[in-house]
Amino acid sequence: MIDILNLALPYFGLIFVGFACGRWKRLPESGLVWMNFFLLWVSLPALFFRIMSKTPFEELNNLPFVLATTLATATAFFLSGALGRLIGGLSLRESAMAALAGGYGNIGYMGPGLALAVLGTKAAAPTALIFCFDSIFLFSIVPLAMTLTAPGERRPLGPTILAVMRAILLHPLIVAAYSGAAAAAFHIHLPVALDRILEFLQNAAAPVALFVLGVTVALRPLGRVPWEIPGMVLVKLVLHPLIVFGLLMLFGPFSPDWMATAVLMASLPPALNVFVIARQYNTWVEPASVAVLIGTFVSVVTLTTVMWLLRTGQIPF
Repeated sequence: MIDILNLALPYFGLIFVGFACGRWKRLPESGLVWMNFFLLWVSLPALFFRIMSKTPFEELNNLPFVLATTLATATAFFLSGALGRLIGGLSLRESAMAALAGGYGNIGYMGPGLALAVLGTKAAAPTALIFCFDSIFLFSIVPLAMTLTAPGERRPLGPTILAVMRAILLHPLIVAAYSGAAAAAFHIHLPVALDRILEFLQNAAAPVALFVLGVTVALRPLGRVPWEIPGMVLVKLVLHPLIVFGLLMLFGPFSPDWMATAVLMASLPPALNVFVIARQYNTWVEPASVAVLIGTFVSVVTLTTVMWLLRTGQIPF
């Protein structure tokens, strides 16, 4: 168990360092703009490009795995939305944000670094596939839901769908992933100097992302905890991993490394982007902040437990 704590605590430690700094200094949130830009446009794309480009292309061609993991995310998403309606009495528009809190884990900031640290390089391909297809699903359905439930004048559905598709195709992390897949397919090798630059940027992704996550959570006010929040956290941290496990058993067989990666990625807490997207649409903003904060703290126990189960072989794959 001490090995698992030594592996998990540095990740949560960086979050808490960022949280403590955010609470202590109370610097303006605008100071995070460049750090977020560095993560989204520079460091994380470098990470995903190198993961994909160095993975044999035939390993990326795994449609049953993609279907199982994406369907699990969709199930967690719609289940959370239904709980929001039943428990919190939320509107359809608010339920879409609650669904995002229960289905969208921190697969960008925490996922890659944690998966590689816990499971090694064999987790690279499934991590990239989960990120790409979960992002495509979630970044498609949420803008469509916001358009269909927008108060007052609504944008035409056709242009909205085109705008969503364009945003997905040009998202820096998605671009990095399919560029890396193309490099793997055509056996393209970057010059050594350029690859070293990308390696430096890749190594900065996890610590910077976790620190920024802690600071950003610290700057969010913790107000009243709405009734639906415990349900969202339960779905994200407990039910989502169980759903993934069940669907992988149904769609499989898959290698133990791929199954372990999927369970670990499903166990991640609600992504910080849940709050960002809620604020973008001015819907369920404060509850989204509370969901991210509580989910992150609860995951110290749940995620560490999952890591221990995986490392000790307690989960029968």
